[in-house]
Amino acid sequence: MNLKRVIYARRGGLDAIEIIQDDNPIPAAGQVRIEVHRAGINFADLMMRQGLYGGAPDFPFTPGYEVSGIVRERGHDVDHVAVGDRVVALTGFGGYAEQVAVDSDRVWPLPEQVSFDAAAAMPVTYLTAHHMLVHLGNFKPGDTILVHHAAGGVGTATAQLAKALDAGAVYGTASTNKADFVQAHGMIHIPRGEDFVKRVKDEIGGVHHALDPVGGKHVMQSYRALRNGGRLYVFGASSAVKGPKRSMWTALKMWRSMPQFDPLKMMNSNKSVFGVHMGQWKDEDVIREQMVSLAKMLEQGLIDPVIDSVYRFEDVADAQKHIHDRGNRGKVLLDFSPK
Repeated sequence: MNLKRVIYARRGGLDAIEIIQDDNPIPAAGQVRIEVHRAGINFADLMMRQGLYGGAPDFPFTPGYEVSGIVRERGHDVDHVAVGDRVVALTGFGGYAEQVAVDSDRVWPLPEQVSFDAAAAMPVTYLTAHHMLVHLGNFKPGDTILVHHAAGGVGTATAQLAKALDAGAVYGTASTNKADFVQAHGMIHIPRGEDFVKRVKDEIGGVHHALDPVGGKHVMQSYRALRNGGRLYVFGASSAVKGPKRSMWTALKMWRSMPQFDPLKMMNSNKSVFGVHMGQWKDEDVIREQMVSLAKMLEQGLIDPVIDSVYRFEDVADAQKHIHDRGNRGKVLLDFSPK
């Protein structure tokens, strides 16, 4: 039986996306084959299509970090999921496909009440936010947060986790037309372009945690928004991407404006800077522990992934353009379910 999967045939714009026919994957020992129903789109997928994301495979390749679906085949030495189980999985790459083989230690069963949409929207965004705040950040009740691109997947995940963790004030930067959406999720909206450093310093003396997916000179501004003892998490570089087409000038401008931190100044201010790339995280025990915590929060209704839209996978270019245009409010998914 043949399957369809999405590939990035080469580095470039939306025209570099192709859909090809391929053989069904055969799960190796310790793997399962999943019939994909939903695959999540992340901004990293857009950057790697343009050749701007570290750790991506050589072209051509199939992107996709996360999927939800049904187990259709097990390899040897797999016993915690069965054929027919509804599951969510972290794929690393290859998730934009009708079928995918995944290491079973990155596959988790889904309760019946959790939809494929909610499941596929959770792993990357919620795991990233949880990893920053809880695992790295030693989050405490009452801690304050600044998160950029607040209307996106990690932004909405951060807002929900903040509420579940009994956070203090949560500030979110976003365009003016997303103000109502950001505020509805319990964040204090800061319009894009406003001096967010001055705002948080004036109102609360700085934040305990700043989450920055923008990169470039923006990173130093986020650092300055911290209070004494605060933590900055750099987990993206969206300012390297101007639109669907690759712009080397835009990317170089971002890279050249990235700050160099002085360890002595950091020591004197008791501030910390973490670089976060969950695709490069190697400690599987930490991943499993956090996914179990998130699954419990999902079952308890403490988190509820915000779905912006679901596109059929044949319309993947339109889905990515929607994100390029900064139109999404929450997570964008691809539908690979059998028709």
